[in-house]
Amino acid sequence: MPRHRDRERLRVTFGSVAEQYDRARPSYPDAIFDDLAAIAGLRPGSRVVEVGPGTGKATVELVRRGYAVTGVELSPDLAEVARRNAPGAEIVVSNFETWEPAAAGFDAIVATAAYHWIASELRYAKPLALLKPGGALAVVHGWHVFPPDGDPVWAAVQEDYDAVVPHPDNGPPPPPEEIVDEWGDEFHASGVFERVEARRHLQELVYTADEYVDVLGTFSDNLVLPAAQRDELFRRIHARIAARPGGTVTKHYLLELTLGLTPA
Repeated sequence: MPRHRDRERLRVTFGSVAEQYDRARPSYPDAIFDDLAAIAGLRPGSRVVEVGPGTGKATVELVRRGYAVTGVELSPDLAEVARRNAPGAEIVVSNFETWEPAAAGFDAIVATAAYHWIASELRYAKPLALLKPGGALAVVHGWHVFPPDGDPVWAAVQEDYDAVVPHPDNGPPPPPEEIVDEWGDEFHASGVFERVEARRHLQELVYTADEYVDVLGTFSDNLVLPAAQRDELFRRIHARIAARPGGTVTKHYLLELTLGLTPA
């Protein structure tokens, strides 16, 4: 999870690439929303706050399932695209930490790939004030992992990172079983929830060279790199993928839903 000074700097970068973000970022598998509905007891008409909906990648499915969705998005540019993609949702441009709804008592608060941007001192106090008794906080986060049948290109791509953006934290993607459920630990430690549940799903995505570089250009760590450094990294990775048979790469994401239920 980002340190405070990095969080404040990085969380505002995505609006600069709103259309690219919408084009390049993947949607979430149905199983995530099935788990959410089953554990949180959501049904058509349930009132849901979505924290950081971005361009509406998850919002579309939340609306499709009949929930009354209010998205709280920091970026006006991302919010504009989210409204276009999910016209059935109310999208509010605001900082979630300071946002106050007209009426609380929500059935669930949902965040997909966004909750690590929320200030740690408010991650659980704020939901407690907004949720009804028995309401749920659900966060989804993903990790690039390397399962036994993973694409071997990632070891070579690591050489590109080491050459262009060397950093002590650089390393190849870990196997799924090495991913630690830090969110579950945080949920338990908060003392807010009566019950905490976690579900994991492995998502396999195939990218062309152009598509993969497109998605790389939506990550905050890449957005803040000097342009020359970013361009060189992307050039190397693009060339490596384009030269492969078929010109594609397979990436595996481990998606984890962590859900806490407040006392009824």
